Amino acid sequence: MDVLKPHNPGVVELSEVLSQLEGVEGVNVIIYEIDQKVENAKVIIGGDRIDFESVKKKLEEMGATIHSVDEVAAGKKIIEEVKTPQDRSARM
Repeated sequence: MDVLKPHNPGVVELSEVLSQLEGVEGVNVIIYEIDQKVENAKVIIGGDRIDFESVKKKLEEMGATIHSVDEVAAGKKIIEEVKTPQDRSARM
């Protein structure tokens, strides 16, 4: 997810809080831009039964907002991304 967050809480606290949510097995938070009052973060959450609404609510409680959800994998088997003709103008 692309997330806009205030400087506080920091990435350690943010990742620890998100990792405590039911169904979440791991969290990565990567800051890729810092402005005067906010930070843009790439937040990656892994787990078997992640409740998106719980994640969104927790982020909002911490003063953050989700800009976009850029990738989702679901189902019994995770399908790996492969290059296709449609990717000529895409991010790959």
